[in-house]
Amino acid sequence: MKHVKKVSRRTRVVAGGALVAAVTLGGIGAWSASATSSVPAAQAAVKADASNKNLTQSTRLTADAASRAAQAALDAARKDNQRVSVAVVDRDGNTVVTQRGDGAGPQSYESAVKKAYTAVSWNAPTSELVKRLEQAPNLKDIPGTLFLAGGAPVTAKGAPIAGVGVAGAPSGDLDEKYAQAGVSTLNK
Repeated sequence: MKHVKKVSRRTRVVAGGALVAAVTLGGIGAWSASATSSVPAAQAAVKADASNKNLTQSTRLTADAASRAAQAALDAARKDNQRVSVAVVDRDGNTVVTQRGDGAGPQSYESAVKKAYTAVSWNAPTSELVKRLEQAPNLKDIPGTLFLAGGAPVTAKGAPIAGVGVAGAPSGDLDEKYAQAGVSTLNK
């Protein structure tokens, strides 16, 4: 059995104080370094990451753009005196913006989200996807999807980056017309 030498109280206090000082100074140094970071340094980091073959970059719709698309879809429906809900989801299917129009039915909110998700997932208007069900009826069993007209993808350089979904009008054709109005706003 090894014998451990007892450390004096004074040694413990001095060592503890040194440790606290080192941690504090390290924290101040880290804060100081982050406080002086500049935009060019951040841009250099992005450029360095872009050359890393283990990483990928993706294009995302901004929250402001998603809000404009949702509002344009809602305005188009309002012009036709229709009560709808609108949803905009990102490339990963995460909801960015939802708007429930005045008087829209309770089912319209969730339906709009699912239509947007379905449109971005397959990079196609949901009215086209309904036709695919004849060949592959199991598509409708995929969680979170809704194969009814009313969803439209948002693309950049041919790739889907978002989806706009509208629900609540008396027909899917109208829902999709309003979703396309939202997408069109982004192309101006």
